Amino acid sequence: MNVFSSRTVRRIFAVCAPICLAVLVAIAYAYIDKPADGDGGGPGSASAATVSSKDATELLGQLVDAPEAAMAGYSREKFPHWDSNKPEHGFGPDFAQYSRCTSREVMMLRDATGSVTLDPKTCELKVGRDGGWRDEYGFLDSKTGKLKPYKWMTDPASVDAEHIVALAEAWRSGADKRDEDTRRRIANDAVNLEASDPSANRSKGDQDAANYLPPGTFRCAYVERYIKVKVKYALTVDPAEHVALRTAVEDCVRRGEFK
Repeated sequence: MNVFSSRTVRRIFAVCAPICLAVLVAIAYAYIDKPADGDGGGPGSASAATVSSKDATELLGQLVDAPEAAMAGYSREKFPHWDSNKPEHGFGPDFAQYSRCTSREVMMLRDATGSVTLDPKTCELKVGRDGGWRDEYGFLDSKTGKLKPYKWMTDPASVDAEHIVALAEAWRSGADKRDEDTRRRIANDAVNLEASDPSANRSKGDQDAANYLPPGTFRCAYVERYIKVKVKYALTVDPAEHVALRTAVEDCVRRGEFK
């Protein structure tokens, strides 16, 4: 006679699989070599975490657990973007002159490397000979398990505006019950936006932190910003997601990645 029913086995797997994944990601990250240099230099300042270990742990403690809601009723149009660059979106005084431009255009300027300019009147991006965007997410080589060189992009049209907390994930985490103005702010928040390689963006999709974390040097900054967005907009985390974030924060603290 079977000790466990198939339903019991499925339940155990559903609980344990994300936890095992979080542990494996942390172990893999600990053995990743430094990224290889490519054209255009190394990853920019966006790859660095900005909070202290104490602050990161406190932020983690502010997360609220709840089961994820269904996707019923979701559409990207319920998160109005791209909005004009308003102070509430958090790009700061250095970008205040670009009030006519969209949050995506300002993000592109913020995340650029080298000679990239944004016209504050026409909002046209111009890329110089040494200008472009370095993908911060990265890919692991399936054969060697090591981080591939970061992709270097010079065409603004080839760069994705990645939402760190994906809009569909935000919807499942409580944004379905928020008003449209709150969803607009989630979609345009500077902390929630990052220029990325479209392939890296597609590999993430709308997965939460239990199922996806960047494999490279951006990982700790990503975790910090992910938690900040969840806390700022009172978005919940499911238990597996919470475990993955706690594991990632502890790993980042152990590695000294937080300032």
